[in-house]
Amino acid sequence: MLGAEAVEIWTDVPGMFSANPRQVPDARLLSRLDYAEAQEIATTGAKVLHPRCIHPLREVRVPLLIKDTNRPELPGTAIGWSTVQTAPSVKAISSRKGITLVSMESISMWQQVGFLADVFGAFKAHGLSVDLIGSSETNVTVSLDPSDNLLDSDVLARLCADLEAFCRVKVIAPCAAITMVGRGMRAMLHRLSAVLAEFGALDVHLISQSSNNLNLTFVVDEGLADALIPRLHALLIRAEAMRVDDAAVFGPSWRELAEGAAAAPRPAWWRHRREALLALAASGSPRYAYDLDEVRARARDLRALGAVDRWHYALKANPHPAILQVLHEEGFAFECVSIAEVEHVRRTLPALPPERILFTPNFAPREEYRAGLAAGVRMTLDALHPIVEWGADFADRDILLRVDLGSGRGHHDKVKTGGAQSKFGVALDEIETFREHARRHGARIVGLHAHLGSGILDTGHWRGVYAQIASLAERFNRIEMLDIGGGLGVPSRPDDAALDLAGLDATLAEVRSAYPQFKLWMEPGRYLVAEAGVLLGRVTQVKRKGEVHYVGIDAGMNSLIRPALYEAWHAIVNLTRLDEPPADLVQVVGPICETGDVLGHNRRLPPCREGDVILIAEAGAYGAVMGSRYNLREPAAEVIV
Repeated sequence: MLGAEAVEIWTDVPGMFSANPRQVPDARLLSRLDYAEAQEIATTGAKVLHPRCIHPLREVRVPLLIKDTNRPELPGTAIGWSTVQTAPSVKAISSRKGITLVSMESISMWQQVGFLADVFGAFKAHGLSVDLIGSSETNVTVSLDPSDNLLDSDVLARLCADLEAFCRVKVIAPCAAITMVGRGMRAMLHRLSAVLAEFGALDVHLISQSSNNLNLTFVVDEGLADALIPRLHALLIRAEAMRVDDAAVFGPSWRELAEGAAAAPRPAWWRHRREALLALAASGSPRYAYDLDEVRARARDLRALGAVDRWHYALKANPHPAILQVLHEEGFAFECVSIAEVEHVRRTLPALPPERILFTPNFAPREEYRAGLAAGVRMTLDALHPIVEWGADFADRDILLRVDLGSGRGHHDKVKTGGAQSKFGVALDEIETFREHARRHGARIVGLHAHLGSGILDTGHWRGVYAQIASLAERFNRIEMLDIGGGLGVPSRPDDAALDLAGLDATLAEVRSAYPQFKLWMEPGRYLVAEAGVLLGRVTQVKRKGEVHYVGIDAGMNSLIRPALYEAWHAIVNLTRLDEPPADLVQVVGPICETGDVLGHNRRLPPCREGDVILIAEAGAYGAVMGSRYNLREPAAEVIV
């Protein structure tokens, strides 16, 4: 009525965020939203706006600005009418607690005229507004939001009494509704595999996908919500379902706004070796380049942890002889998963005592176990079959037992190595059977081993593993050492915080003080070598298809399969134009005849030209060692710089 140019709401926060910032410090400021998205975010849990405040503005297209009273210089959140077509993206994840589910079941409801009218008539009679709805041939389940309903036990009792005239009723409470909001949710389902996997181990009571394609909601037990939201927010960013690189939509994180500019990370080694790397690529590409000083530095960082007695390098990450030599010099032992790896490390380091090699095969043939025993290396068994069927081979031998503690962790489902869906380890309920067969053959279980996943940045993970297997070890009489695996994460995205090694040392020391009788072993791989390696490729072609811009390079998934296999994120730069500002949002792809041959989705790079050198960082682990000759293309060669 006033003909307003805008409505400004001045409050005590800088705007709307991609999650509750008090719950998720890395939640990003939402710089720009359209009316529908803002409405959904407000309705599904954000407290900055009342859900009903947007409708009158939307009707006449008056923009809404949310600004911070204490920091008026911040841009805040702008909400308005948007006609710009943007790629689908999750904008926010939120939760509402205190949700009550009413589940109504009746075999006779299928194709029964008027059943739903009768049911919803009962809700109307008691003044209750239904929020989410899920239905099948014999069941209808609805949610009641306490913000819209006056719920108490008397109201619910009267409602259930009325509903029981039509169906069997079950009330499930308290619950929490966890909602992802973003335009084009259905177009992003393929990117949500890691997010959906988090719900796989939970009791999900209801799933609802909105008809306006703006949200996807999961209803779970209320007690799970607080821990789940930060994990899901991080997974959405990792899966590139929440495209925080889009500066037009996402601003700084709550942590950055609260603490000011973060300390600049240590410059990557390849920045000051740029000219040498450009010359290397000019002499032939694709190429892996490794800096041994980086390997040595990471090894010394780990060796400084006083709580760990022995470090084994997981050879499968990168078996380059020069890397093995450096780690041997730094006091590392070695963990191998095949007899070929055992033979490789013994050829490379002929003076290495066999007992400094830990052989941990998985579903290997009997001959490999026999060869390992003949070589005198330490042996880990991770299944009943070897001790049951080949028990005589382990007679009078010291062995380690790898146990599955029942769950896995990691940055992707395919790197989780615990739980029933993982092929590794002896299940807890089979340990006694394993011990009986070991005793029968005179095999001595002198160590327990547990490795549950990779890419973990939470120090509390290893505390939990350590405490669990230490408690388990007290049931044995000959345990000398506990191996709590590896999986130490490497920050790859700009928002990732580095693993807190001092915190890790402190938490391990705390557990060790309770179990001083056991030696502690760990077996990192990627942590030691990932940042020491880069993959260099040269631009072959550029292409536009509609709004999608492709930059093709001569390195493909046959050289670096992690992005295709694990949806792994690697930093990518145009090394030729390193100092030029980023401009285009591009897909970096290789020459392999597969749709999945994408090394980086939605990356901001300067305009690329044929012949430019593209550098892919954090590529020193699980890169060259997983290379193939698919399409009969040779994988990238390896060079020490």
